[in-house]
Amino acid sequence: MKLDDHRVSRNVEDRRGGSSGGGIKKGGLGGLIRGMSLSRLFMLWPIIAPLLRTKVGWLLIGAGLLAYLSGFNPFGGTAPETTQPTTQEDKTALFVKKVLASTEDTWKEILPKYGIRYKEPTLVLYRGSTVSGCGYANAQMGPFYCPVDQKIYLDLGFYDELAKVHNAEGDFAQAYVLAHEVGHHVQNLLGILPKVQRLQEKALRMGKKVEANHLQIPVELQADCFAGVWAHHAKKYLEKGDIEEGLNAASQIGDDKLQMEAQGYVVPDSFTHGTSKQRMHWFWVGFTKGDLNACNTFKQQ
Repeated sequence: MKLDDHRVSRNVEDRRGGSSGGGIKKGGLGGLIRGMSLSRLFMLWPIIAPLLRTKVGWLLIGAGLLAYLSGFNPFGGTAPETTQPTTQEDKTALFVKKVLASTEDTWKEILPKYGIRYKEPTLVLYRGSTVSGCGYANAQMGPFYCPVDQKIYLDLGFYDELAKVHNAEGDFAQAYVLAHEVGHHVQNLLGILPKVQRLQEKALRMGKKVEANHLQIPVELQADCFAGVWAHHAKKYLEKGDIEEGLNAASQIGDDKLQMEAQGYVVPDSFTHGTSKQRMHWFWVGFTKGDLNACNTFKQQ
């Protein structure tokens, strides 16, 4: 995609740089002191007090603070390290922020034509695990949209898995994944998600798990179609081979494909996202039509 000159979305909450162990994050010396117990400060005071009277002493105190912040703990062990994003990951983060901005521009233009005002979702970038409005989130769950807080949760490590495990490489494959989750947000604004969730809850109360699963399939396929609608309206940013990357990504994460790779056979009753063929088909419908009315996946089931 040609997004070099595109703006960056402001609706991004980047949680990737947080400490994994609850260590010092902000606050400087004040935060450091609050992290120590009063008893330990009193133990050190006979040593600290004389040092405060000389320049050399102040230098030693400063060196000690730097050592502590670097990971050395005078009370034993090490201070928890704050994991920093890699350069490549930062490049990917910048790319998805631009893709998100593109979806904002597109849906702000499209939805008013259908009588809906577009409210922008927030993208949460995290590493490993985090907390969402829909509960605990971790990397194994993959990207998802939470209608409770209207946020999209994405561990950028998923893109590595997409490329290396599922053979879906390319920047547009990454864009398709994000556009799919934004598609769920559009469904939420249209009132589709709440309606389906009520039907699923009713099915589960009646012990109809297969029916609840199958109710999710048109939801996911419609999100694929909405991703295609976005791509249709963002054609000026596309490069040769981009749509092929999107179609390939859709085919690689169909329920039948994933189940065959994982266990050597498929169980259609457990499908929740649709087959590879279905996912490719609906992304293509959205891309070629560019119209929400063409994305009635519920009618087609």
